[in-house]
Amino acid sequence: MSIAVRTAETVWEGELGSGRGTLGAGSGAFTDQEVTWASRTERSNGKTSPEELCAAAHSSCFSMALALKLGEKDLVAERLQVRAAVTLAEVAGLPTIATSALEVEARVPNADDATFQAIVAEAAELCPVSRLFTGAEVTVTARLAQ
Repeated sequence: MSIAVRTAETVWEGELGSGRGTLGAGSGAFTDQEVTWASRTERSNGKTSPEELCAAAHSSCFSMALALKLGEKDLVAERLQVRAAVTLAEVAGLPTIATSALEVEARVPNADDATFQAIVAEAAELCPVSRLFTGAEVTVTARLAQ
């Protein structure tokens, strides 16, 4: 049973190397975002890429999973900062999203590091975007902020 369905659309014009596309979210949260092969593999120059969008999805999804798991332990984060770095690499001769590395910095009153790390591990197993990346190497480095 589906919980939710969200959409996005890209319109591409031209060849891969010289062409360009624009993408938008079905929600209207963003529209007319430019994407090019160069923005994906060289300099972004204000344009986005599938990897950047995957990173945004992973960091936001993991933030929600971690907030949920903290709440189950009666802990509330004052602040969660989750950075995702998604890597496009050549694997067996094919461009592949090979890794997503998450870095988490959190301010969680009343949490000790051992408890926090255990909760982070639970969130990593729960996060639907982490599971989407099955086959890619997903790492999480987390620390409590002072």
